Amino acid sequence: MADISDHPRETFRISMLLYDARYRSLTIQVVAAMLIMLFLAQLVDNTVTNLAVLGKDISFSFLWSTAGYDINQQIIPFTSQDTHARAALVGILNTLLVAVLGCILATVIGVFAGVLRLSKNWLVARVMTFYVECMRNTPLLIWILIVFAVMTEATPQPRDFREGGTAAMVFADSVAVTNRGVFIPRPIWADGSGIVVAFLILSIIGIFVLRYVARKRQEDTGQQLPVLRLSLAMLIVPVTLAFFAVGRPITLEYPELGGFNFEGGLQVRNSFIALWLALSLYTSAFIAEIVRSGILAVSKGQTEAAFALGMQPNRTMQLIILPQALRVIIPPLISQFLNLTKNSSLALAVGYMDARSTLGGITVNQTGRELEGILLLGIFYLITSLIISSAMNFYNSGVKLKER
Repeated sequence: MADISDHPRETFRISMLLYDARYRSLTIQVVAAMLIMLFLAQLVDNTVTNLAVLGKDISFSFLWSTAGYDINQQIIPFTSQDTHARAALVGILNTLLVAVLGCILATVIGVFAGVLRLSKNWLVARVMTFYVECMRNTPLLIWILIVFAVMTEATPQPRDFREGGTAAMVFADSVAVTNRGVFIPRPIWADGSGIVVAFLILSIIGIFVLRYVARKRQEDTGQQLPVLRLSLAMLIVPVTLAFFAVGRPITLEYPELGGFNFEGGLQVRNSFIALWLALSLYTSAFIAEIVRSGILAVSKGQTEAAFALGMQPNRTMQLIILPQALRVIIPPLISQFLNLTKNSSLALAVGYMDARSTLGGITVNQTGRELEGILLLGIFYLITSLIISSAMNFYNSGVKLKER
């Protein structure tokens, strides 16, 4: 009987790349990759040729030239004599600031509105529905301008805070809300403040460890720890003891009216407040719908079983419904965080100096390096979006349903 190995093997033919199912998909992918590479090469060649005709080349040396303009909202020090690179860094930090604070506030408002949309109270449910429909069906730019107009037109002028004026400071005369911005106390860091900050960081890490231990204990034994009270104790007690032990190294500088404006303290400009609130409120309307759909995706029998065990509605929502709804909520929530971050580029409408206004705006206009500036701006938004997406996907992998 002839051995199977005695049969002649099929020889490879060029036609097999197209007609053989084993090679066809690989052939299509290679051809598509080559076409894409040729297109990109042609695009780059045309760009370089056209720039050469205009007497330009591709160079990023403009980043180290003097910027020559001021930035009103600064996280790090900046003057007009600094470079365009530092101006871009200030704009990037301003973008990240409004994006992070916007995502936090939008999530809080969105979860609150989404839960209330399912309320059995007819008035509360209809008010939340009206809020959601009004916010998400009106262009974001309109909301930014509306909030900015309210902050500049409906708030008092600094002169109204003089003695006998019509305005007064709030929160124990420490905060002034004016048409030029909100003035709040500024922390002054002295020697020893680093120790207090170190204790604060350690306390925050300890709170995360506590929450993890409490969740594992609840999953294993069903027993709950008073996480809120323990977290507050872990945050307040060590930091307070460290604060007084090193001689109260952190003090506050309060704003005071002097001349035509407030002096001292920290000024939060109306442009930042308008952009932050508008982005948060607008995005929260979409998050509210995501939360509502996630809650409705949980079987109604889960709620009925919790009520049958005597659980209160708030505990049922916190311990039964929301943990299961997170598996539905997180994926579309990532898209909303990305949208909020990219929508912050509308900051130019109210004069907030973000990355779009600095690197993609004034710097491009002054240097004439529009290709390089917009390319760097696109890379920044791409990297930021990838970081947000990766972080949220990592969190999503921890809450998704794990199969055995």
